[in-house]
Amino acid sequence: MNDTYITEEHELFRKSLRKFLDKEAYPYYSQWEKDGMIPRAFWRKMGEQGFLCPNINEEYGGSGVDFGYSVVINEELERVGSGTIGIGLHNDIVIPYITTYGTEEQKKRWLPKCATGEFISAIAMTEPGAGSDLASIRTTAIKVDDHYVLNGEKTFITNGMNADLVIVAVKTDTKVTPPYRGISLVIVEKGMKGFTRGRQLNKVGLHCQDTAELIFDDCVVSSENLLGEEGKGFYYLMEKLQQERLIVAIAAQIAAEEMIRMTMAFIKERKAFGKAISSFQNTQFKMAEMVTDVEMSRAFLQKLIYDHMKQKDIVTQVSMAKWKCTENARRIATECMQLHGGYGYMEEYEIARRYRDIPVASIYAGTNEMMKSIIAKNLGL
Repeated sequence: MNDTYITEEHELFRKSLRKFLDKEAYPYYSQWEKDGMIPRAFWRKMGEQGFLCPNINEEYGGSGVDFGYSVVINEELERVGSGTIGIGLHNDIVIPYITTYGTEEQKKRWLPKCATGEFISAIAMTEPGAGSDLASIRTTAIKVDDHYVLNGEKTFITNGMNADLVIVAVKTDTKVTPPYRGISLVIVEKGMKGFTRGRQLNKVGLHCQDTAELIFDDCVVSSENLLGEEGKGFYYLMEKLQQERLIVAIAAQIAAEEMIRMTMAFIKERKAFGKAISSFQNTQFKMAEMVTDVEMSRAFLQKLIYDHMKQKDIVTQVSMAKWKCTENARRIATECMQLHGGYGYMEEYEIARRYRDIPVASIYAGTNEMMKSIIAKNLGL
């Protein structure tokens, strides 16, 4: 289908990005998986070519282009592999907090280096005892003169090992009622006293994505690193979650399309009982079901992207897309692996990697159970 937000300029940009990824990403992705890390050199190359933070204004090192360019970047990176999700997080989840709530001094200090890839960013919300329930976070930031003292731990932090800047959700007021009114956002920088990284977490999938624990032990952060106003952090997080969940839905959609593409090629080549397995009715029905599901979800997703670019409030619909696209992808991964037979369980086949990479998409950015709760609440239930 023709995307209403995609122009000739977007497609030229996509062509340029694909050429870059063909040279700089696809040949090395397997090694990145073994290394457990996407090298900083790749981030720098992305920045040099204008593929990082394209939405920020030119005065801060970006291109000032629309969200359609971010969609293109996220789609093409997902085609390489789901482990690239940290780049989308940097571009479209973390940086918008700074562009929206940051002071002019903060923007000038951080954004240019984020656009070049010199700085890698992360956002730290989840704690060992607080996931979807953000109001229950226990990391504190106590104001002392002209700085804050942070104490607490965060976990499951995307880009956690590489990050130079981390937006940390903290409690600046532990006594206020309701508790979410005490949440603020502060930016912790690499090298700050009391900021250390714990383990790089050993995940089932997304092996090249450096997910880590972060520890704040009397971490001293200048009050100049407060993002926005004290006590407004929860509201800021809620406002930005629409785009975060849309990014997750886009990635899941592309993952599903890629799994169908590779499975289609396999079933046409693989023979059993003297003929291609694509000729078996069961195979045909499975493929028909999966293709129908991704076509329908694609149409819905495209409308949401367009509405999001028009700055419409589509929280309910994005919650639907995040839930449905990730569930589709998880089911399609299972079906496609089954159609590969024993080969689908072999690491040399990409479907094996996709099978272990995709399940987490139904957990992060708010579990799918939370998405259903949001939908139900907004339906008046």
